[in-house]
Amino acid sequence: MNDQSDARRYAQDEIRAVRAKISKLDEASLELMLTKARSHYAWTDRPVSQDQLHQIYEITKMGATSMNSSPARFIFVTSAEGKERIKPALKPKNVDKVLGAPVTVIITQDLSFWERLDYLFPHEDRKPMFRGKDAYTADTAYRNATLQGAYMMMAARAIGLDCGPISGFDNQVIDETILKGTTQKSNFLLNLGYADETAVFAKLPRLPFEQACSFL
Repeated sequence: MNDQSDARRYAQDEIRAVRAKISKLDEASLELMLTKARSHYAWTDRPVSQDQLHQIYEITKMGATSMNSSPARFIFVTSAEGKERIKPALKPKNVDKVLGAPVTVIITQDLSFWERLDYLFPHEDRKPMFRGKDAYTADTAYRNATLQGAYMMMAARAIGLDCGPISGFDNQVIDETILKGTTQKSNFLLNLGYADETAVFAKLPRLPFEQACSFL
């Protein structure tokens, strides 16, 4: 048995073992993660530790991405100085949301993600798919980094934190200041912390199945 076959057999045994322990989330878990979860706009002063941020990333990185490309990069802004650097990019209604959050994550996509595919996707050389193909690279990076940002939201909720995603900001300002000189482009912001629920308002409607779904 070669190493690759051993690895495949181990992976198959591992997922079978997980399914033997748990086949689906219970109703309370679904409520925590999605069905009764909320985006939050106000925060308590309870701190978020670096250990928690490490834990969130360790969960987030296991989410699926195309070719395991993992293009998202995460900048954890925890200092007052860092928040002030974000402030010029924010729409006015989002300033207090960011300044009041214990942590604001700048979720970005690294347009050079494909240079790490020899590590992330070692069994086949996929670099030629991206080399010199800027539009395809940018599209792949954006789609998969957005997925990873959503995984981070789920990871934060899973360990007991609240989150508030924000797209109301000027990406160009972030890109030309904080990300200048890098191969990263900003995607969205994510506030993390322990919510002040007094700012929560009635949950907005969602489209019913018949309007959002179809069969082919």
